[in-house]
Amino acid sequence: MVVLVVRIAGQVKNKIKDNETLKRLKMNKKFTAILVEDSDTVRMGMVKSVAHMVAYGNVDAAFVKELNSKREAKEGIYFLHPPRGGFKKSSKVATPKGILGRHEDIVKLAGRML
Repeated sequence: MVVLVVRIAGQVKNKIKDNETLKRLKMNKKFTAILVEDSDTVRMGMVKSVAHMVAYGNVDAAFVKELNSKREAKEGIYFLHPPRGGFKKSSKVATPKGILGRHEDIVKLAGRML
């Protein structure tokens, strides 16, 4: 299964450790996205350690095909727009009330960002 990871938080007031982790994931800017295999334990561990700054979830092959057709990947990094219509939930808190962390509707969110 493939996991889509989208950076939501910006660069201000971040911990040095979080900035280093995001740099290693090649997610230096806001609204960048990467695809990670869920069997890759090292990269998934990094994603979970910065879950308070990103939204992530499983995507299917059809969405990956749509993503590749609408956005050109540079070294596996997709640069997305802010979501059309804004965030439906808070972009500052975790999943039940916000969008950060593991997100079941990541396809819906990322679809509005294409």
